[in-house]
Amino acid sequence: MLPDRELNRRDRESTGVSTDRDIIAESLTDPAVFGLLFQRHSGPVSRYAVKRLGVDEAQDIVSETFATAFRQRARFDRSREDAGPWLFGIATNLIRKQRGVEARALRALEVSRAAFIGDVDSGPALVDRLDAERELGALASTIRDLTARDRDTLLLYAWADLDYKGVAQALGVPIGTVRSRLNRVRRKLTAAAAEAGIHKQTTTKTEGARDGRVGEGAQSAL
Repeated sequence: MLPDRELNRRDRESTGVSTDRDIIAESLTDPAVFGLLFQRHSGPVSRYAVKRLGVDEAQDIVSETFATAFRQRARFDRSREDAGPWLFGIATNLIRKQRGVEARALRALEVSRAAFIGDVDSGPALVDRLDAERELGALASTIRDLTARDRDTLLLYAWADLDYKGVAQALGVPIGTVRSRLNRVRRKLTAAAAEAGIHKQTTTKTEGARDGRVGEGAQSAL
């Protein structure tokens, strides 16, 4: 199977479309082209929704996210090439209406202390990932008790893997607001980690580290 990057390249070559912005613009006159946006972004949006709500509810969120995006495509900010933050923002608004479901998912994570292992197959990387997820489980109750705004900001950064700018675009807030929210959340998580007995040295991701998708331990998982 070809990697997503290669599939996207072939999509662009076959259609003459080079960016998400171009796809959306072309879809205004040729709605079928919008399907390319689904091909590019449905995987990441689905993984994000699964982590927040579980598999069953996530399917509905993904479907409604792209249905909403299609209806609102004329309003997309064409100064942006990447539609990812926009789509994650739509998904987050829909997830926010499922607070009870998300609370149950976080309680399940807290009980299991290991979930969302991803695509890592074996070896030390798997061990590190399992450690991080177990630690995340220990902090799930703290995440559940965050305000909706703080929780959305945190989980877009952690589970949608957006940088500060992307989170700001998804939520429609200034980057400074994202920074202040994440700083506040990190303080709460650090205190909760200490109370839970998580003493492992960790490296908190910065904006620069996020560019390289670098992170270790519970704090870096968040």
